[in-house]
Amino acid sequence: MTLLAFVVALSVIVAIHEYGHYIVGRWSGIKADVFSIGFGPVIWARTDRHGTQWQIAALPFGGYVKFHGDAGAASDKASEDYEAMSPEERRTTMHGAPLWARSATVVAGPLFNFVLSILVFGGIMMVQGKVAEPLTVGEVKPLPVAADGLQAGDRLLEIAGRPVPDFAEEDAFDDFVAALPEKRVIDYTVERDGKTRVVQGPHPMPPLASQLAPQSAAYDAGMKPGDVITAVDGDPVAAFSQLKEIVESSGGRPLDLTVWRDGRTLDLTLEPRRMDEPLPDGGFQTQWRIGIAGGFAFEPATERLGPLAAVGAGAAQTWGVVTNSLSGFYHMVTGAISSCNMSGPIGIAEVSGAMASQGVESFVWFIAVLSTAVGLLNLFPIPVLDGGHLLFHVYEAATGRPPSDAALRVLMTLGLAVILSLMVFALGNDLFCN
Repeated sequence: MTLLAFVVALSVIVAIHEYGHYIVGRWSGIKADVFSIGFGPVIWARTDRHGTQWQIAALPFGGYVKFHGDAGAASDKASEDYEAMSPEERRTTMHGAPLWARSATVVAGPLFNFVLSILVFGGIMMVQGKVAEPLTVGEVKPLPVAADGLQAGDRLLEIAGRPVPDFAEEDAFDDFVAALPEKRVIDYTVERDGKTRVVQGPHPMPPLASQLAPQSAAYDAGMKPGDVITAVDGDPVAAFSQLKEIVESSGGRPLDLTVWRDGRTLDLTLEPRRMDEPLPDGGFQTQWRIGIAGGFAFEPATERLGPLAAVGAGAAQTWGVVTNSLSGFYHMVTGAISSCNMSGPIGIAEVSGAMASQGVESFVWFIAVLSTAVGLLNLFPIPVLDGGHLLFHVYEAATGRPPSDAALRVLMTLGLAVILSLMVFALGNDLFCN
């Protein structure tokens, strides 16, 4: 499952990235000889009417576009073949095309990664919809609480005597939840069938695991989405806030959890782990975490999110991944947070499998996150990456001539060394970081 999920995620992201290079290059008059998913021996191939060979190779860990006149997948110039070309044929190569065409072709790969992320994030948000106002019960989740007063369609007016604020006002709603009594059963004032009544129901934010973080203590201990933690070290917990406080103050000591799952009670022991978490101001804070996300005791009723609003939300989510990634990289370089936050291929593969095991929606969301990361990484100004090629184009625009072939060879070798060093470092994190 882990290997298959990793190959699927990587293949989708690489295919979109390379297709961006290919299609914008073709629109710009640059011919592609080969479009390959994977490396090594070719197991399937066909040639289209434009003369491009589309192929799938045996090693599905990447891909490339080989443009006309390139010596290989790294877009280095095939000098002898290039010199023998006519001016018209040189125009169809990456090296003989105008600067604008080359730059557009290079930047299209990362751009297509960002577009994929925006569309996927937006599509998921459009399917999920937004929480309806006023807050309304859509479906009551199964919980180990003998309080079934809430019903689907109930409009929540008050909880524990406090008026329910608009869900869209995040700060006000968070303050509202934090002020509720930490009891398993709470009074709800609801509007049902046009009448107001008081019923009993579970705490709106119980110690429920709605999602699990891959490579977390909870995931490794065998917890599953839908699990409810009813006690920690024998002490009952009724609200997610209680669980959060216990974990954060644990200092990393082992915690004995009593977990309710589909009517059964399980005993699990796990050790919270240090996590470096981004702050709204761009900094980071270190906390003890077990790796579960909380959720409502019920599924809120939702309203349809329009396409434009969904795309806007998808763009905001993509931008959030970019800014958090850059902030995390900066804080790792400066030593403010642990370098173990950088994952290599093994770590990414493990996360791929973990997200796939939690459902299609989680896996597709992860593909969008990884697509953003791949697009961002490729824009780094390192030779071999797209950002390095763009740096050469800036030099050419400023001086009126491209870097010499000898200089390019040296810079590309240095860039490759940097990339390989980062890969080895990240792989070491996968093997030795806890």
